[in-house]
Amino acid sequence: MNVLGIQEGMLEKLRKTTLADIVTNNIRSAIIFEELRLDFCCKGRRTLEEACAGKKLDVKKVVDELVNLANCERDDQKVNTMELNSLIDHIVDNHHQYVRRITPVISAHSDKVVSVHGENHPETVQIADLFLAVRDELESHMMKEERILFPYIKQMVHAREKSEQCYPTHFGTIGNPISIMELEHVSAGESFDKIRELSGNYSVSGKACNTFKALYSELKEFEEDLHRHIHLENNILFPRSIELEHKLLQKGFV
Repeated sequence: MNVLGIQEGMLEKLRKTTLADIVTNNIRSAIIFEELRLDFCCKGRRTLEEACAGKKLDVKKVVDELVNLANCERDDQKVNTMELNSLIDHIVDNHHQYVRRITPVISAHSDKVVSVHGENHPETVQIADLFLAVRDELESHMMKEERILFPYIKQMVHAREKSEQCYPTHFGTIGNPISIMELEHVSAGESFDKIRELSGNYSVSGKACNTFKALYSELKEFEEDLHRHIHLENNILFPRSIELEHKLLQKGFV
């Protein structure tokens, strides 16, 4: 029996595996990491043991949860095995479109909550400002990916398949725009760390109005999607794209 790609008798190895690799081997493990607040995207290079120690979690119990989840019959799309073109389309169609669809809703709810509850809940004003900054940054971020980075990756795939030359770029090696994208990922992640802290981990009292409850639920869902989004890019798409460029350079196609 496989456990997240690792044989059952090798659970000790799982403790030493990075969060990024665990999620790459089984995207469903992100569910548990989200619940335990273990950052597998921006801080995905930590081992499971290190991450659990930082949160004072029992690593054996976390491993048990991962094993149980891996044994579920539910089928998940293995995005880590997708071709680069398909992975890019998956990111755009699922995560980019989700961001574009939900941000106006969250912004409207946030404005309403601030106008009604801002005086008694000043933290909502800070949350609104932080989310606005994230929204604006993500709009620019996704546009740069869709207009510059992603088309170049697809061009490299085409060059590999057809043994053709890539068109020259203005940004040099692909590592340059990727470094910028990763920095912007960190910025968005840190902003949501602050939002989660200000919101008390997205908790509202039972007496809160429905808009207040909806806002915090939407923010929580947004952060969870953001983590999966960043994971797909930082830990799968970007490393594979850098590797592809290196191979093309060796062949003189770049």
